[in-house]
Amino acid sequence: MFELQEDDIEKLSKLCHIECTEKEKKKLRQNLSEILTYAAQLQEINTEGVAPCNSVLENRKNSLREDEIGDLLPRETFLNNAPSHTGGMIRVPPVIKF
Repeated sequence: MFELQEDDIEKLSKLCHIECTEKEKKKLRQNLSEILTYAAQLQEINTEGVAPCNSVLENRKNSLREDEIGDLLPRETFLNNAPSHTGGMIRVPPVIKF
């Protein structure tokens, strides 16, 4: 089994800007070790002669409708459906805090 060290988790949490309790770090270390062990097992599979594929659904037909160009909504109608707007643009809450 692939084992991560405590300092590896500490470095990862700093890189990702994630604050973790000791309990969370222990669980994260365990989960990541299991994932890396599984990835190592996949590397052992002989794939020689197996053609690469772009999708596991290559032979499936798209069951969704075709895209169709339609009339655009008037700006006022569009903005009236937004919870908040300013200057002709939709206002969204910030997603990154500095």
